[in-house]
Amino acid sequence: MSPPVCGCAEQVRKLTQQASVMRREIKNLRQQMDGAIRAHKKQMSSLQSMLTDCKHEDRLQSVSRSPIQSTAEINQLLEKGRIQTVPIGYISSCFAVKNGTPRQPTICSSSRASLKIEPSVFNNPEHSLVGLEQYSHIWIIFLFHKNGQMSYKAKVKPPRLNGQRVGVYSTRSPHRPNALGLTLAKLEGITGDTLHLSGVDIIAGTPVLDIKPYIPDYDSPKTRRDDTNSEYRQTSPFTDSPMPQVMDLDEEPDISGTSSESSSELRDCAAGPSDFSQSQRSGSSDVTDVLAEVKNYVKQQQLFTESLEDKQSDSPECTSLSTDRLSSSSLKFGSEDYSTIAAWVRTPPVSNLDVRFTANAEKELKEFVPCDSTDSTRPRFQFLKGPEEAVAAIKGILSADPRSVYRRTRCQDRLFFFTLDTADITCWFGDGFAEVVRVKPVQS
Repeated sequence: MSPPVCGCAEQVRKLTQQASVMRREIKNLRQQMDGAIRAHKKQMSSLQSMLTDCKHEDRLQSVSRSPIQSTAEINQLLEKGRIQTVPIGYISSCFAVKNGTPRQPTICSSSRASLKIEPSVFNNPEHSLVGLEQYSHIWIIFLFHKNGQMSYKAKVKPPRLNGQRVGVYSTRSPHRPNALGLTLAKLEGITGDTLHLSGVDIIAGTPVLDIKPYIPDYDSPKTRRDDTNSEYRQTSPFTDSPMPQVMDLDEEPDISGTSSESSSELRDCAAGPSDFSQSQRSGSSDVTDVLAEVKNYVKQQQLFTESLEDKQSDSPECTSLSTDRLSSSSLKFGSEDYSTIAAWVRTPPVSNLDVRFTANAEKELKEFVPCDSTDSTRPRFQFLKGPEEAVAAIKGILSADPRSVYRRTRCQDRLFFFTLDTADITCWFGDGFAEVVRVKPVQS
C-alpha cells in the first residue's frame, strides 16, 4: 500500500502565484490612481482658470457699469503692484527659436528684427512713435514667453559660469519670479507703425510690453557726474595748492582760452607750432582727455601707495591683510571709474571661440540673396542684407558659445543646429573653435 502524498507544497506554490498576481494588480491600481489624481488636478486647474476668467469678466462688466468703483479698484490694484499687462506688439526676428539666439544684444550686432505696434493699443499707432526717430537706441521690455514653466529658484547656473551657482538677481536669467526681460536695440528706422531694429537678442513672437528711448546722459553711469569724485579730482591730498581740474570724458576741454597753467602746458606740448590746422586742434583735445585720465590714474596710484604705507607703519602685523584688501586691481581707469560689474562677466570660465566655415558651407551661404532682392530662383533672407552680414551674425553667435552647460559637458561630440533668418545652420565644436559645416534654407 503506497504512502499518502502530501499536498502542502502544491498549496504553497498556488498561494505564491496568487500573491504575485495580487501584487501586480495592486501595482496597476496604484498607477491608475496616480493617473486619476493627475487628471483630477488638471481638471481642477482648468476649472480654476475658467472661474478666474469669469471673475475677471464680471469685474470688467462692473467696471463699465460703475466708473467710480472701477477707479477705486484700479488705484487699489496699482498700490499693491498687481496690474494686468497688455503687449504693445510682437517681435518679428531673424531668430525663430531659442536655440542659437544670442544671450546678449551686443554679441550679434548684425541681427535684425522689427516691431509693429498693435492697433488695439492705440487708435493711431504711428502717432505713438512720433519723435522716437531722433534716438539711435531704445530699451525694449518684453516677456520671456518660451520659458516653458513659471518655476524659478533663488540660485541659478549662468552658462558663462560653466555650472557655478549665483543668485538669480545677480544674473540675467529668464527664469525669474516675474519673467520680464530688458534689452537694448539699435533703432535703424521707423516706417509708419513699425520699428526696424538691429543688434537684438529676441526670438520671433516675443510679446513686447514697453519701449523707451536710450539716453546716455541718464542711462549710462559713465556720463553721470559724481560730486565726491569731482572734489577728489580738483584737490590733491599731497599738495597745498589746488590741482588743475580734470574734466569728465564727456566734456569737451577748453583749449582756446587761458584756463590754467597745466592746461596751457598740455596745449603747448600737443599743439607744437602755432600754425597747426583745425584737425590738429581736435587731436590736441583728444590728447588732453587722455592725459587727464592718466593723471587721474596716477593720482589714484599715489593714494593707494600712501594709504598702504600708512597701514603698514601703523600695524605691521596686518600687512598681509592690507595687501589683500587694497590691491592694485581695485584701481579704476577710464570708463571703469564710473561703474563696477562682477569679475566673471568680463573674465568668464568659458572663453570665446574661433569661428570658421568649411568650403561647402561658404558656398551654400553665398547662394542666399539679400532681403530686398527680386531673384526668386535662389534662397532669400527675410531680415539680413546679404551673406556678409550673415557671416558676421554667425560668428557673433558661435564665438560666445551658445550651448548650454549640459550640451557643453555631456554632448561635446554632437552636432549643433540653429536657425538664423531663413537659414538652418549646422556646426560642431572643437577645442577652442566652432566650425560651420552646412547652411541650408529653412524648409517651410
